[in-house]
Amino acid sequence: MSNEEKFRKFVELRLGTSDLEIDLDTRAETQHATDLMASQVQSTLEIFSRDLDPVLYAREPFLDALNTLCQRNRKARIRMLVQDPVDAVRRSPRVVELARRLSSSIEIRQPHPDYRHYNEAFLVADDCGLIHRKFADRYEGVCDFASPRTTSELADRFEEMWERGQGISSLRRLHL
Repeated sequence: MSNEEKFRKFVELRLGTSDLEIDLDTRAETQHATDLMASQVQSTLEIFSRDLDPVLYAREPFLDALNTLCQRNRKARIRMLVQDPVDAVRRSPRVVELARRLSSSIEIRQPHPDYRHYNEAFLVADDCGLIHRKFADRYEGVCDFASPRTTSELADRFEEMWERGQGISSLRRLHL
């Protein structure tokens, strides 16, 4: 499938209904899939990332999608597990600032040290859509907008890491 055919196919994808696994081969494809999926989230978004990859998460379309979700749904829950919070603050300050501003909806934690060698990256949207990269430092992976079984496996893994994770005090804003 050519890049043009892939991008056309992306336009038709709907979170929760389009059960089609698509291989992501380039940074542009992964960005597009991330933006499209984030723009369709209705309630929950879970992200596991090494450093809140700015190529994916610190861009206007993604940040706008999160902001819109939080405004549209006061019960929205966005959880991010970040292995290297220092690098995340340095490379993705806009994501961190949005999390600070929308702290009732967005929470960032660091996984327990037991997971420091976990080198995958993934996004789970509304417990049905996913973007999964086997290697966090590469943009190749897969996306599926309606894959409850695979999404459930990733969501369970995320939940386990989240429960064992810890808040990152350096990300909290101090109100004096």
